[in-house]
Amino acid sequence: MLIFAIDDEELILEETQKVIEKAAPNAEILTFGRAAAALEAIKSGQRPDMVFTDIEMPGISGLDFAVKTKKLSPLTRIVFITGYEEYAIEAFRIKAQGYLLKPVTVEDVKRELEYHPPAEKPPVQDKLVVKCFGHFDVYWHGEPVIFQRKQSKEILAYLIDREGAACTPGEIALALWQDGGDTQAEQNRIRVIINDLKNTLKSIGMEQVLIREHREIAIRRDLVDCDYYRLLEGDVEALNEYRGQYMAEYSWAEMKNTTIHFDDK
Repeated sequence: MLIFAIDDEELILEETQKVIEKAAPNAEILTFGRAAAALEAIKSGQRPDMVFTDIEMPGISGLDFAVKTKKLSPLTRIVFITGYEEYAIEAFRIKAQGYLLKPVTVEDVKRELEYHPPAEKPPVQDKLVVKCFGHFDVYWHGEPVIFQRKQSKEILAYLIDREGAACTPGEIALALWQDGGDTQAEQNRIRVIINDLKNTLKSIGMEQVLIREHREIAIRRDLVDCDYYRLLEGDVEALNEYRGQYMAEYSWAEMKNTTIHFDDK
């Protein structure tokens, strides 16, 4: 097992290394005083099984480092370390796993090493479950939602990507198919696809996910359980689900994949 430890405070880094050595005596442990140096090691081909990283560091923060690492080494597990309990709880909104408070103990590290996250997050029964990492998929009560038209599924993906912001059918057509819907025939086609999406959602009793006012359409974020939204909220489990791909089947989503980051306000 290869473990990285990152902290810009030398004494704390040395102490963290000693704790990890006691918790995992057979592991290879590499320490870094800067996240940038650890990132370079990963780029050079080293793939750590786990990284224990400070959050607030000069240069690349622990949050930015984590997202960059997941793109380069998707199977690496990230554990954040912080000295500020209130900040951690507010920023990450997570359970015991995912972050540790300084000073780190042997028991803390052992718990992280022994923890195996579930392969799939249990669906939230009263919400539409949406997976953006990898390929785009939609589930209701644990079963995949079947779309009659692939374009209607793509429109839902685009509305999810907009995070609740409204847009017109013409804007959708231009963004997805480079077609602004200038002619009456094109506008009718877009209208048919949107109605098909509405009917698909209606068939599972979730038509209220769509908001249609005047000539604009949007989704209600509060009715969607989405891995991407959870990552934006700072969910460390969502980060560890991320494998460097976002809606991989849609070319228009490539730009978002390059900008995925934690909301570390």
